[in-house]
Amino acid sequence: MQRAGFSPDRLARLTEAMQAYVERGDVAGVVTLAWRRDEIAQFDALGLRDEADRLPMERDTLFRIASMTKPVTSAAAMMLIEADQLALDAPVSRWLPELATLRVLRDPAGSLDTTDPLREPITVLDLLTHRAGFAYHFTSTGPLAEAYAKAFNGVDSGAGSNGWLARVASLPLMFQPGTRWHYSVATDVLGVLVERVSGLSLGDFFRTRIFEPLGMRDTAFSIAGTQLERLSTAWRFDSPSRRRVVEERAAGSRWANAARFQSGGGGLVSTAHDYLQFARLLLGRGRVDDTRLLSHRSVDLMRSNFLTREQRRMPAIGPITWAGQGFGLGLSVVDDPAQQLPLGYRSTGSFGWPGAFGTSWFADPVEQMIGIMLIQLRTDGPFPMANEYERRLYDAIDD
Repeated sequence: MQRAGFSPDRLARLTEAMQAYVERGDVAGVVTLAWRRDEIAQFDALGLRDEADRLPMERDTLFRIASMTKPVTSAAAMMLIEADQLALDAPVSRWLPELATLRVLRDPAGSLDTTDPLREPITVLDLLTHRAGFAYHFTSTGPLAEAYAKAFNGVDSGAGSNGWLARVASLPLMFQPGTRWHYSVATDVLGVLVERVSGLSLGDFFRTRIFEPLGMRDTAFSIAGTQLERLSTAWRFDSPSRRRVVEERAAGSRWANAARFQSGGGGLVSTAHDYLQFARLLLGRGRVDDTRLLSHRSVDLMRSNFLTREQRRMPAIGPITWAGQGFGLGLSVVDDPAQQLPLGYRSTGSFGWPGAFGTSWFADPVEQMIGIMLIQLRTDGPFPMANEYERRLYDAIDD
């Protein structure tokens, strides 16, 4: 029986393709979910969430979603903008005075002591679009990369948000604000901004303003009790041995520590069903069923490219290319599908943002479709599983 305009036979091929990754040992397990036109058409839980104890993947398995946190933080900032508590063009130093006296490296790979003053202050828009001049340890080189590594890069910090921001503010920027897109801790800084402006911890803001209204019961910065038992093992690909090795199991997980820094750039755990609710919010232009959290205009801005032609031509560290897509407010946005190769499947206007543990999602307003693929595997280079999931999902459309 056809559901949501999909061919059952072709959806079966999608499941077989994902199962093949499990059987080859490329991943321990995977959860995939396809939603189209108000209906869940495909929802698979394959393989194991814990190989050592032979615990199966389940539909409510919890995943570290890493940078899939960024769109949530961006939506939170837009809620504050709608409430007239923030503005896109406002200098963030108004609320984050630690950033008022930042310096900028004269040479991005050079000495941390050779700097220039800011030409323009960092704005809220700069944070939302990763054009603030910050970096990560893996998107910088030389002394700055070492300094970011020592400053813990956010997600593993034992410091609170104020301590974390003080460490980041002690480092020079890699580029002048507004001049180029550079993947960075900018969304973590945005999370601290949400805290300062709202007077709530980021976790409490998310819970009361986003998660509870959307029924996202399993999404948080830390987990405990029976929730912890549902957390998937995290793996990383070890290049010398060419094998998967355990990075973290549920027992002893960092995500059991409620005092962890609440990283707006990468700290959440979630489930496929929970994240579907958030993706539906953005696909529905701020509304899920009878619940409206954002205006049409706010979501339309999030789903619009903000990068200039020159910025899109600049090299970006990692596999991301701006030839067929731009970057909005916390989201990548497809505007030329033909230039998206080797992916090349999402329709014009489709958007999403993946995570470092292999988690992936997209929403397609043309097909009224959302696809979510969740694994827990860090790799050094491109991993084809999410691309294959998307290709086979689009191939299965049959209406």
